[in-house]
Amino acid sequence: MRAACVPYLLGAMTFDTFVAVLIFSIVMGFTPGPNNVMLASSGATYGVRRTWPHLMGVALGFPAMILVIGLGLASILLASAGLQLGMKIVSSLYLLWLAFQIARSSSVSGGAAGTRPMTFLQAAAFQWINPKAWLIAVGAISAYTAGVGAHLYLQVAIIAALSVAVSFSSSLTWAACGAAIGRWLRAPAALRVFNVLMALLLLASVLPILVEIWAELHR
Repeated sequence: MRAACVPYLLGAMTFDTFVAVLIFSIVMGFTPGPNNVMLASSGATYGVRRTWPHLMGVALGFPAMILVIGLGLASILLASAGLQLGMKIVSSLYLLWLAFQIARSSSVSGGAAGTRPMTFLQAAAFQWINPKAWLIAVGAISAYTAGVGAHLYLQVAIIAALSVAVSFSSSLTWAACGAAIGRWLRAPAALRVFNVLMALLLLASVLPILVEIWAELHR
């Protein structure tokens, strides 16, 4: 029966590996991280409808990142210690700025003055400076691809296809949960407290990167 399963697609990936990739994607996709924290905050502040471009930017931008990394086009970045350090610094500064913006949001009808939901392109581009996205993408490609040539391309395509489904599901779940919570936080002060908590979670995800940057700069 297993031999007839779709995960054996042209012999590129075994059924057991397919299941392992699926479990890895679900666990990493649904656990807290910069994307999910920002989606929850956006859902609470703006609602799911206005958060939709942000949601789709994550759902399609991350799998696109996996394809690029899987095909080896990101190897230039990973081969340079200087570029890696630069990416860490840029990503940390951007995440700190996002945490500040999240903490400022306090109105269910539209957020703080001057703020707005993340766009599709902004969310897709954010994946390239999202530390968790890099961890998942590099980890998945390193652990679950072993072929060469056409087999490698199919393996990467399977992982990316799974990521589309999982990223969409997790993004929608976090945004919807944020929106549901937002309905209970009609008072600007209550929503401010919620968003400050989300901002603190985002800051917590930045701390390990800041420690790494500090260590590398003081070697």
